[in-house]
Amino acid sequence: IMNNYETVMILNPVLSEEQVKESINKVKDLLSSHKAILVADELWGLKKMKYSIENKKTGFYILFEFKSNPNVISDLEINLKRDERVMRFLTVKLDKHAIAYSEKRRNKQKEVIQG
Repeated sequence: IMNNYETVMILNPVLSEEQVKESINKVKDLLSSHKAILVADELWGLKKMKYSIENKKTGFYILFEFKSNPNVISDLEINLKRDERVMRFLTVKLDKHAIAYSEKRRNKQKEVIQG
């Protein structure tokens, strides 16, 4: 059974652009090694957080949307916990309404980019 999931992670704000890319690629590689299908990944950039984590007030936000077997999630989360660059992460299983909303949001972004 393939389910749709979304993982948002917050990376340490002191990372270089290169280190942020490495962290993104690490997640992508892990997902592809488990035969998960990456639907979308979005780097939302450096954002201010409502409360500080590890004495940091900002963090790099990254969203991954993917389809995978449920057993992939525990492996993904173990890897994110072990990565010292990752300050927080959250994975949620998407229902059909959330999937439709994500598609709509992505299409809106494409329209904005294409002008």
